[in-house]
Amino acid sequence: MSNDPSTTILVVGGGIAGVSAAVEAAEVGFDVVLVEREASLGGRVARLNRYFPKLCHPACGLEINYQRLRNNPRVRVITMAEVAAIEGQVGDYRISLSTRPRYVTPACTACGDCSRAAESEVADAFNYGLSKVPAAYLPESQAYPLRYVIAPEIIGTPEAAAIKDACRYGAVDLDEQPGSIELAAGAVIWATGWRPYDASRIEAYGYGRLANVITNVEMERLAAPEGPTQGRILRPSDGAEAKRVALIQCAGSRDVNHLPYCSRICCMASFKHAAYVREQYADASVDIYYIDIRADNKLEAFYRRAADDDQIRLIKSKPGAIEEDADKNPVVKGEDTLSRELYGNAYDLVVLAVGMQPNAALDAPPLALSQDDYGFIVPELDRGQIAAGVAAGPLDVSMSVQSATAAALRAIQALQGARQVAAE
Repeated sequence: MSNDPSTTILVVGGGIAGVSAAVEAAEVGFDVVLVEREASLGGRVARLNRYFPKLCHPACGLEINYQRLRNNPRVRVITMAEVAAIEGQVGDYRISLSTRPRYVTPACTACGDCSRAAESEVADAFNYGLSKVPAAYLPESQAYPLRYVIAPEIIGTPEAAAIKDACRYGAVDLDEQPGSIELAAGAVIWATGWRPYDASRIEAYGYGRLANVITNVEMERLAAPEGPTQGRILRPSDGAEAKRVALIQCAGSRDVNHLPYCSRICCMASFKHAAYVREQYADASVDIYYIDIRADNKLEAFYRRAADDDQIRLIKSKPGAIEEDADKNPVVKGEDTLSRELYGNAYDLVVLAVGMQPNAALDAPPLALSQDDYGFIVPELDRGQIAAGVAAGPLDVSMSVQSATAAALRAIQALQGARQVAAE
């Protein structure tokens, strides 16, 4: 890679959009620095069990892009890092990154000896805290880079020393400190992604208080073979099979008190979750509470498949509350919009389809960016500041990839425009 900012693009965020933008720009001859704050790439997509509507595994999209990254010397990947500061202008930005210690060097072979030497466990962020991992852990089975991480909580303890002694390759560095990296780039693609809306703020639904009320992203991990329950959809309270399941759409979305917009993906994600339950339990029943169904274009057939299933019931209603009976069954209460009848339906498990909140709305970017009323980033081509994926708006996976390709092109156009101005 060169150090010429006029031919370099910084991509902030290593989810599906960031990875896609990076490889697209690099394969047409531009240098790319891809920065991800977590220990591995993949973002939210890596945590999915399957994509809709084909229900294929996320590895279908991620692995091919990881191969493209490995084979392209124009891409530099920096994990466990965030942008601390940016100064300059299009064609000539100076960027400072702040880095967190991994305590494991690139000499790691992912043999797992360090993990086997660990004595304590920490919350598994990949599984949204639904399970625990050893204090020396691989972020996930398909992690890129394929390198272990040592939890900072144990640094300075005898356990950390034992982990270091267990490594045959000298890849454990317990003295690693937070650091900084200085970079130059001519344009920036913000692919900073999203986080699930905090369901505990919807007090009437009892998330965090009622054991068997979970969110849609947690449902993905329950259904995943490598998840906390090895793919079995079970009640968190007692581990019993969840055969009576309610899926509540627009949990906190399209609501002026929470997220006033539609996140686009929630309807289809809930139909996907209904498919998970029906595949696993032939005698299961699933109720989907909805305001409206968003199933445009090719997604109509996916919606129809669920709607035509006699064991999946669509209830047009926005539930007013969720309570709990003596057996810890969540009881969904409200009024059916069509029949005007009041209901109080008990389930084994309730899944809240929470919306996507852009990270840029919650974590102030290190540079003044144009953002809409909801915190999504509005691209500024004249400044070389481009948004990709959900950083730009609520998008599903395929739309995020399309957005990333467009962002790479816009970043290239910004660089070319800056060179023309400089030449004049």
